[in-house]
Amino acid sequence: MSGVLTSAGKSGQAYLRAREEGRAALVGYLPVGYPDVPTSYRALAALCGDGDSPGVDLVEIGLPYSDPMMDGPVIQRAGTSALERGVRTRDVFGAIEAIAATGTPAVAMTYWNLVDHYGVDAFARDFANAGGCGLITPDLTPNEADDWMAASDAHGLDRIFLVAPSSSDERIVSTARACRGWVYATAVMGVTGARQSTSSAAPELVARLRDLAPDVLVGVGLGVSNGDQAAEVGAFADGVIVGSAFVRTLLAAEDAGRPDDLSALREVVADLAAGVRRSRES
Repeated sequence: MSGVLTSAGKSGQAYLRAREEGRAALVGYLPVGYPDVPTSYRALAALCGDGDSPGVDLVEIGLPYSDPMMDGPVIQRAGTSALERGVRTRDVFGAIEAIAATGTPAVAMTYWNLVDHYGVDAFARDFANAGGCGLITPDLTPNEADDWMAASDAHGLDRIFLVAPSSSDERIVSTARACRGWVYATAVMGVTGARQSTSSAAPELVARLRDLAPDVLVGVGLGVSNGDQAAEVGAFADGVIVGSAFVRTLLAAEDAGRPDDLSALREVVADLAAGVRRSRES
């Protein structure tokens, strides 16, 4: 079952550029619409760093959903607030444009019902026209994704499906084959929130992927929250995916009465960007 090749696609190019620099890529997640739509656009752009300090290599925009069964409490809280404040699926297109202005590529993570309700081909068309690279679809499996496969091919978008430690070898191979861009390896790093260490599940899952699909690009989540953990995960994965650690800074800023304050977010970005840059040091 070896020899499965996943096309790097548009989002995978961010991984390849990081690899050329001798490091793992940093993928940063924030939900659109929290604490409000305009501020979320600024926060997503802030993930990308500035001229003085590097940021993430790829932005992952979360689309808030009313039944976020796969999200931890930090992301659920932000997403629920965004929905209560009127965020809409179409706001992701403005987020893509805000990120594109920084020169950083972006994908979206979304529950499939949101895309299905919008219209699969229409969403793919509008997402591509806004400059998006592709979708991460945590609750959609390749064998149920005929409409998405067709729409993503028609509009040149990447397909990022998930594998987990419980995935069979056959499922890993078929998922890798269906992806374009990279494979999202979900490996729980502990209880949602602050984490003291990563678990053995992540390197073991990546090792299985390397064996079964040796040419695939692999991004690993969940649970990285600081630069040291980013360095640890970046030593064996192509990409380090961070979400809750970023969202937590926005929640804390709002709790402190300063919802527009992105300084803590920028500090966490800098720490994690430094972490992936020492991930391959000998």
